[in-house]
Amino acid sequence: MVTAAGRVTPGLARGLGQLDATMIVVGILIGSGIFIVSAESLRLVGAPGWLLVVWVLAGVMTITGAQCCAELAAMMPYPGGQYVFLREAYGSGVAFLFGWALFLIIQTGKIAAVAVAFASFTGVLIEWVSPGVTLTAVNTRGLEAGKLIQNTLTSIKTVALLGLIILGLSRGWNLGSAACTASWWNSWANGWTPQQARPDLEVAGGLALVMLLGLAMVGPLFSQSGWNNVTFTGGEVHQPERNLPGALFKGTALVVTLYLLANLAYIVTLPLGGIQQAPQNRVGTAMMQAILGAPGAVIMAAAIMISTFGCNNGLILAGARVYYAMARDRLFFAGVGSVNTRRVPAVALVMQCVWASLLTLPRTVTTDATTGAVTYGNVYTQLLEYIISADLVFYGLMTGAVVVLRRKVPNAERPYRTIGYPFTPLIYISVAALLILDLAYLAPATSGIGYLLVLSGIPVYLVWRGRMGSALATNTEGSEK
Repeated sequence: MVTAAGRVTPGLARGLGQLDATMIVVGILIGSGIFIVSAESLRLVGAPGWLLVVWVLAGVMTITGAQCCAELAAMMPYPGGQYVFLREAYGSGVAFLFGWALFLIIQTGKIAAVAVAFASFTGVLIEWVSPGVTLTAVNTRGLEAGKLIQNTLTSIKTVALLGLIILGLSRGWNLGSAACTASWWNSWANGWTPQQARPDLEVAGGLALVMLLGLAMVGPLFSQSGWNNVTFTGGEVHQPERNLPGALFKGTALVVTLYLLANLAYIVTLPLGGIQQAPQNRVGTAMMQAILGAPGAVIMAAAIMISTFGCNNGLILAGARVYYAMARDRLFFAGVGSVNTRRVPAVALVMQCVWASLLTLPRTVTTDATTGAVTYGNVYTQLLEYIISADLVFYGLMTGAVVVLRRKVPNAERPYRTIGYPFTPLIYISVAALLILDLAYLAPATSGIGYLLVLSGIPVYLVWRGRMGSALATNTEGSEK
């Protein structure tokens, strides 16, 4: 087998077909976000039509980004996926920063957040449940065990989401809904103002709405992020030149469609305020309660439990392959680049599990200035907000890698070519750049901290590169003797 560094090794086994790869895409994309983030997005834009536009734009970015990713994945079907693409296009430094950010907070932070979301719905009944540890243990037992869980849970939660949509669009439709009582496009007619949505915003009018539209995309984008994870398992997919592009296209197209329909179901079932002010932002729960009463909340809780459990399995399975690839390039601990007797990167899986578990432990403390009430939060949820802009940068760099490699290695074999090139990567890069600038203006503190977290990997990279150079020099001297 060929690894990320191009060496032959009896490592990972190709045990994933197109269905399995598609299930990884869909399983990671469908988490808890679709049931929650629309509340904040609608508060920011103020009208149901603009809410759908937000999800359409996020969907366009998902589809165009996945198209570009498909060309790279078919061209370089190696463990680590996006890490390898960035390395070949921009060098090992950029690739390492991506892997560093992925381990520091992007992947492990998502695993931690999803695990706690799952536990919040199950901990009352089964206090010892720890999905992150449980799923890591399962995935160390081999690829077959991991993909069995992934395929089963993804099938269940996809059907559950489809059922929610059908229920909302059929039984949920009513004359008191946002679709019938609110202005679809005039946010001001709905009692919305830019300053109400964002008190510190200094611009007004249409420009304010456009800027807030970008901010409202944060939730939908994160709900649709993670489609790149299937490329991390590129070294374990059968006929990757065909199956990886197929999985990326089918998986993202299915989820984008389901998400748009789910938001339409919210709009035709709930009033505008019912979406914006849904308790704890749980729009999906509010919709099910409106249709079925109290049993709807139970059904929604079960759906979220299944959804988050399956999402975490995909994140755990895929993420470890990046650290494995980094170690094979001698840019991470050597042991992480090994596989166990089941031919899976068990050390990488355990390391990922330990760090993700630690991210659930720190607590932030907030004291209300008026009441003196103390509330506690998890620091990783704030870190996820910090990394939004940096995550967009890495997605943009991956999309741009299609253009870079077309120029850098024009004669390289490309089993799949991006549809609509060069417009497809340009669309993604343009929208991503506008969003990065928008977030830099509206949320400079969180964006800045996100970049600092990524840049903290520079001294770490220099240390690892120095160790790699020393090792190569030692090997060269030994061979000369």
